[in-house]
Amino acid sequence: MSHPIPPRLAALRQAMATHNVAACLVPTADPHLSEYLPDHWAAREWLSGFTGSAGTLLVTPTHAGLWTDSRYFSQAEQQLAGSGVALMKQKVAHAPEHLTWLQQHLHAGDAVAIAGDSLSPASRRQITRLLEDVGARLRTDLDLPAAIWTDRPALPKSPVVEHALTWTHTPRSDKLARVRTAMRKAGATHHLVSSLDDVAWLTNLRGSDVECNPVFLAHLLIEAEGKATLFVDRGKLSDALVVALGKDGVQIADYAAIGDVLGELAATDVLLLDPGKIVCAVADAVPAGVKQLDAANPSTAMKARKSATELDHIRDTMRRDGAALVRAFRRLEERLAAGMAQTELDVDVLVREERAAQPHFVGESFATIAGYQANGALPHYRATPEHHSALARKGLLLVDSGGQYLGGTTDITRVLALGETTAEQRRDATLVMKGLIALSRARFPKGASGPQLDALARAPLWAAGMDYGHGTGHGVGYFLNVHEGPQGIRPPISGGALVALEPGMITSIEPGLYKPARHGIRHENLAVVVEAEQSEFGDFLAFETLTLCPFDRRALEPHLLNPEERAWLDDYHASVRAALSPLLDGADLAWLERHCAPL
Repeated sequence: MSHPIPPRLAALRQAMATHNVAACLVPTADPHLSEYLPDHWAAREWLSGFTGSAGTLLVTPTHAGLWTDSRYFSQAEQQLAGSGVALMKQKVAHAPEHLTWLQQHLHAGDAVAIAGDSLSPASRRQITRLLEDVGARLRTDLDLPAAIWTDRPALPKSPVVEHALTWTHTPRSDKLARVRTAMRKAGATHHLVSSLDDVAWLTNLRGSDVECNPVFLAHLLIEAEGKATLFVDRGKLSDALVVALGKDGVQIADYAAIGDVLGELAATDVLLLDPGKIVCAVADAVPAGVKQLDAANPSTAMKARKSATELDHIRDTMRRDGAALVRAFRRLEERLAAGMAQTELDVDVLVREERAAQPHFVGESFATIAGYQANGALPHYRATPEHHSALARKGLLLVDSGGQYLGGTTDITRVLALGETTAEQRRDATLVMKGLIALSRARFPKGASGPQLDALARAPLWAAGMDYGHGTGHGVGYFLNVHEGPQGIRPPISGGALVALEPGMITSIEPGLYKPARHGIRHENLAVVVEAEQSEFGDFLAFETLTLCPFDRRALEPHLLNPEERAWLDDYHASVRAALSPLLDGADLAWLERHCAPL
């Protein structure tokens, strides 16, 4: 069977020639600049064959390159083989990033095309400046991939539903009122929200237009005095829901009408929008005379700080999620002990089955990563029927998974010792554990940001001359996206914003270590920022660990843990045992007791 990608690239290059375009950029983006996309906007994947969630395709008449980061190097090498698309590694010494490469290969008068519904105005300004340096220009009025994508999937039609007040506790009218207060303070008469999780949070609505993310395609235009307009496919809403929204001052308009309505804004209007969360195709509809205030969506920070009632639901959800994983891991161990053939795909099924049996479960929060031995060294590995490994009673299995529940979103990684392990594997797993414990135990002054704390998790690995190539923590939504901002724990970036960690913010804590062709380690819990103490030096914060599931101590070398680290791990397991025991019995309870025993 011939490879499908070369003919698609040839068709794209023909379209480029027709429009006199020297290069076509295809980012991973939709009109909402989402991390995960509906199939309708998966042009980069369709043109390259690469399925990872991060990457940019750049096509010229003589070259096609896919730029992605170290999480996806191995996956991209496999998926790009024979496609005519070269892997171009991001954030690697002496390797040019895609815009630098593009600048080096353009000539005066050249045109570069990128679809206007996949690029923010902020990015457009950056790219335009780079192209002007070589006399080239950017065109955002051409969507060349769409012109050749004859069997492009339709827009999703999944229904939109209410996230009931039983779970949210804050009416959408109150959330909209808080945003309007922020708008008036900023001097805005209108505020456009295009990021899907912000729209869902503000309206207390949920959908399933994006795999594993309970969001729906929509824009929201809020007026400081008066109504709000939700631009969404009316067919997704029940009549009762339309009435309920109307009572809260939210009227419905067609999803595609956003440009027309923005075009009607008056010169006296002041529009607040986040330049990093809106695309050019939408922003360009705003009349030139309308004043624009570029600032972060007020709802993004509001959404990040979970309320006390939301946290109560999340703690209960963590108990249910932890119990499901105990049952899944116990069943896996028993199957292997009985000599049953098991693969990475079976792990995925077991975890899904047990989560689905829990109250208020809606779906997975991302595709489960079950990587055995060398596959665990691929941070975003996904087993498929065509490519997966059989399990044996030796070595390490990395399981990174999560669930969407009405009462919260979970994300957890555990490394299971399926049998005999090597000294190197146990040492590596313990060094990563030391990093998780160090960050989990941290006390930090109010105003500190994730990049200031990131080194705490890396220090044990650094001391051994090792590191990992991904961030240490990301924000997590409340029955929303498993990756949520504005906070994050990652190495400092030149010019990057330092977002303070605030009480109520949930973050993952997930240091790792990856040795290609050998093994991968990642330990991950979710934690919430809480107030710790006041001193003469100010207010201090700390992390409360939310995730409840045992770590597999058989994968560790306890003698490498100091007394404080051993005490933390024993205390954590005691809390896990106390929280999960009432939900388990029989063999499951015995498994829990065994794995939560003190070191």
